[in-house]
Amino acid sequence: MKRVAIVQSNYIPWKGYFDLIAHVDEFILLDDVQYTNRDWRNRNLIKTAAGPSWLSIPVRQSSRSQLINESTIVYPAWNVKHWRTLMHAYRRAPYFDEYATVLEKMYLECETSSLSEINRHFLEGICSILDIHTDLRPSADYGATGSKTERLLDLCQKSGATQYVSGPAARVYLDESLLRNAGIDVLWFDYEGYREYPQLHPPFHHHVSVVDLIFNTGPTAKKYLKVATPGTETVEVPLDLRASST
Repeated sequence: MKRVAIVQSNYIPWKGYFDLIAHVDEFILLDDVQYTNRDWRNRNLIKTAAGPSWLSIPVRQSSRSQLINESTIVYPAWNVKHWRTLMHAYRRAPYFDEYATVLEKMYLECETSSLSEINRHFLEGICSILDIHTDLRPSADYGATGSKTERLLDLCQKSGATQYVSGPAARVYLDESLLRNAGIDVLWFDYEGYREYPQLHPPFHHHVSVVDLIFNTGPTAKKYLKVATPGTETVEVPLDLRASST
């Protein structure tokens, strides 16, 4: 049995993204698809005294058909600016001093101009902090073809997946029967029911970057992920619904 998830890379994403990574054997970064502007690929939210605020990497967009792994950075010193912004926002957080060194190093060592490489750099670094050991692999390694579900099926087959784990937003376009007929079960990840944690600057917001969780809860951060309570994260499609969808 091998569980695989396939998602576009995000910049310092929220805790749910890392929960999904933790619940699969291989996490495929779907970056050989179209880059979408003003999306999670190059930005995320942090908490500040004035409320949630965007932290955005400036990306050069040369065409509408540009792929995520073709996207490059416009302003080379973005990493220094972002780290200074994080210091200002979280310097009073309980575990800022404990994790500032590793996060600062992560930022200052990030000198590539590739958005995909930047995102993977932070995903791997934060996975290490959260003690998550799932393999991360770019979709381009598999040379998958097709669009939407056909492409996902090709990636599942080439990676040896027997189970495909998807976020709930994909319900609007995923053709489950196509994967099922190929012998691949579809599991839906549940992002509901996360516990609140002590957070600077109330009111509480769940949908901010995972760095907020790390700076506020430190070594207990993983306890606020669903991976800490196995069995609550995914729901397999019931057999009666499978039969009715054919």
